[in-house]
Amino acid sequence: MNPTVKHFFDKATWTLTYVVYDEAGGTAAIIDSVLDYDPKSGRTKTTSADQVIEFVRAERLTVAWILETHAHADHLSAAKYLRAHLGGKTGIGNRIATVQRVFKQVFNLEASFPTDGQQFDHLFTEGERFPIGKLTGEVLFVPGHTPACAAYAIGDSLFVGDTMFMPDVGTARCDFPGGDARTLYKSMRKLLDFPASTRIFVCHDYPPPGREVQWETSVAAQRESNIHVHDGVSEEAFVAMRSARDATLEMPVLILPAIQINIRAGDFPPAEDNGVSYLKIPLNAL
Repeated sequence: MNPTVKHFFDKATWTLTYVVYDEAGGTAAIIDSVLDYDPKSGRTKTTSADQVIEFVRAERLTVAWILETHAHADHLSAAKYLRAHLGGKTGIGNRIATVQRVFKQVFNLEASFPTDGQQFDHLFTEGERFPIGKLTGEVLFVPGHTPACAAYAIGDSLFVGDTMFMPDVGTARCDFPGGDARTLYKSMRKLLDFPASTRIFVCHDYPPPGREVQWETSVAAQRESNIHVHDGVSEEAFVAMRSARDATLEMPVLILPAIQINIRAGDFPPAEDNGVSYLKIPLNAL
């Protein structure tokens, strides 16, 4: 059975959130949700997440899963907020523990912060299959952008996170802690070995001038025309391109707040004695 897919686009972070479901009145998974965040004031809003909630309720869906493809560096996750309002289990690949260990040190987090992934309801293993009502999802580990990236194969569709983008945008950067261009190349070839007609849903789109935002492509389109990894691009050529390109990129605007929230499954740091939660800004650390 193939899924019905509803997308939600957040212009502030160029992020696509997906509600993936079997049928109206059926069961759904939410993939890569967004909690709105204003970096100037430090205030959060739930406008994006509330649009997802409105749709889920209008379609009379039961949420089984709230999934993350990885600990995003460009937007905050609304997983905790969505679970409180819609139920379901939060899930991510079990290699999130590696990312948590790295960033616990970077941010010098509280000693009690666990680095075993227990903030999430479920940690997926490579190849694990899981039900979404009448649908079946399968977990694919696709590291390279980060060491903990996962993609979800659901019916005829792949939800690939930041592993690759639309064909005219290319592929994800690999210069975050634990990232590796050679590993990313292997991960992308793993995805591109799926049947040519397989639908690919990207987590972000950064359209070139003159093109509207898009979110769905296919294995065939990627193999034919992805500007970084189309058929015929060797691993060595990709690694050279990616390494050179990454050296020119600035850090994402929201990386410091986003990572601190996302390794906690969308939760805030523990409130201090004045009742306020605080994020840290490490100086000269990244």
